[in-house]
Amino acid sequence: MAPRPPTASGRVRREDARRLLAWFRRERRPLPWRRDRDPYRLWVAEVLLQQTRVAQAVPYFERFVRRFPSVRALARARPEEVLKLWQGAGYYARARRLHEAARQLARTTGGTIPRSVEELERLPGVGPYTARAIAAQAFGAPVVPLDANVLRVAARWVGETRDVRRPVVREALGSELARALPTADPGGFAEALMELGETVCLPRAPTCHRCPIAVRCWAFRELGAPETLPRRPRPRARPHRRAAVVALRQGDRWLVQRRAPGELLGGLWEFPGGKIEAGEAPESAARRELAEETGADAGPLRFLGVVRHGYSHFTVELHVYRGSARRPPRLGRDRRWASRAEIARLPLPRATEKVLALLGGTGAARRDRASVSDAGAARTGA
Repeated sequence: MAPRPPTASGRVRREDARRLLAWFRRERRPLPWRRDRDPYRLWVAEVLLQQTRVAQAVPYFERFVRRFPSVRALARARPEEVLKLWQGAGYYARARRLHEAARQLARTTGGTIPRSVEELERLPGVGPYTARAIAAQAFGAPVVPLDANVLRVAARWVGETRDVRRPVVREALGSELARALPTADPGGFAEALMELGETVCLPRAPTCHRCPIAVRCWAFRELGAPETLPRRPRPRARPHRRAAVVALRQGDRWLVQRRAPGELLGGLWEFPGGKIEAGEAPESAARRELAEETGADAGPLRFLGVVRHGYSHFTVELHVYRGSARRPPRLGRDRRWASRAEIARLPLPRATEKVLALLGGTGAARRDRASVSDAGAARTGA
């Protein structure tokens, strides 16, 4: 059954698509992954841009491809190298899956990236959007990738009033854009849609006077308030979590441990600690978590302060304590003593960087007590 057409009378015409493409060729930003159509560089960029705004992604992209300029170079890297280079970009599962996919390609194709959407989707971490973005931009495949920016542009263009997160609505909008797809440059059309959504057709303050297709946009022409589309549900409040951590010292070294691969922030190193249970004092939680996780027993604990941090789905406050071990911890591959210099070379969560600043008693520590969010989610919502 064909998808139901958009709810309003707007349509995407081929001449409008050509106008959009001409605008993009004039106005496109000189982003580093646009210097050529190299599929590896486009892939790395698309993975970064899944959860990170363009301005934030650029320095991470340049640093990443400088260190790992090809699939085979990335495949040879140790997981810790990859995570350390990704540090600060957030959403570390993206880096782990990108690394896993590179290793898979190195084994199966010698590092060659597949050209078809179907083959791309078989790679770890490559979903429908990323597969279509790579296939269109790198290989000229006649497909339209639908990220939040493209869905927003399409919904306003045709007057779609249904929830764009619903698969049936996404399919309808994708079909409408595909009708006007310029066969000579499908990759350019895909980039033009993204560019329009990122620079002009903004979520809350679109600059319609700069839009090359404003006269054909239903939301601009008929509604007069393009920012009201797509319809957005009221955001849910993020849950708040309280935890306690212990910076356990032995001489000039500190006890750190690595999070399990399948966990949030998997593969990153941090100080021992965990959730403060209901009715539990933070210091009691710190001692309990230290003993449960490591087997260590600390002497007197000194309270250093509270570190606050914001993630995409929750916020956290870490009550930080410092102490020395009366009973030594269990050590192993994923738990060890390390100097400050050694810790700095490990891949760390942003909250652990804040704990380190607190340990140093620097001005950065005082600034870091305020909530700071991880990298933005430019392509996660319309």
